[in-house]
Amino acid sequence: SGVPRLRAPPQRPAVYHSRVMSTSNWLTPSKRSAGARSRLFCFPYAGGGASVFRTWHAAIPETVDVRAVQLPGRESRLQVTPYLEMGPLADAAVEAIGPATDLPYAIFGHSMGALVGYEVARRLARDGRPPALLVVSGHRAPHLAPEGAPSHDLPDEELVREVERLNGMPREVLEHAELRELFVPILRADFRVCETYTYDAGEPLPCPIVAYGGLDDPEVSREALEAWREQTTARFVARLFPGDHFFVVEHAPLVLRALVRDLAGAVPV
Repeated sequence: SGVPRLRAPPQRPAVYHSRVMSTSNWLTPSKRSAGARSRLFCFPYAGGGASVFRTWHAAIPETVDVRAVQLPGRESRLQVTPYLEMGPLADAAVEAIGPATDLPYAIFGHSMGALVGYEVARRLARDGRPPALLVVSGHRAPHLAPEGAPSHDLPDEELVREVERLNGMPREVLEHAELRELFVPILRADFRVCETYTYDAGEPLPCPIVAYGGLDDPEVSREALEAWREQTTARFVARLFPGDHFFVVEHAPLVLRALVRDLAGAVPV
């Protein structure tokens, strides 16, 4: 279950409203010209928003249209009620981003984002439009039995301590009562999505899968990362990086260099 490294205090929502299904709500605006040859959809970790990927376009070739997925309940969509179950979340994400799959595309997701990205990829593959590449980062293979007790139903203080244990939230957020009040419900919802997830066995994906992991990640062992190979009939590669569960943040330059190479082997760049 991914936990966030928060970069800026959110604005308190005035009111919650029903979800509006549109690509513009779910995806960050394109920073590329009409000459893009492929797309990369990026799904954030639990509690994280699209801003996690705000600088990635600068490290990725201009021919790749980098679009970060903004899940309900955070940042620009803070007023929208977050999802509590994987099925409805993945269904809605597919409906929202579907129109943007008109170019060859890849999916990247870290932690919770890896699991959401995987379920989105499965749905799109069943529709006959699979990704050219799925990059799953910081998450166990989905068919493995869960480890540990669930966190989503813990009292607020215990939930915050669990996030602190994983080194996932800055001290200023942990110690700021109003920020904690905003983020605990988002974290609880995201943890619930992951911890109530039930793997539905089906056909492996026809696209390559590359799995990224942290050498010192206490949540995801190398064996749990390698098990992703069972989810594809195509090529599988596992890549390990220095760092803990948030190696993708702490060692972003290394991760992005690897991602560019992996993209180059799968989509037009």
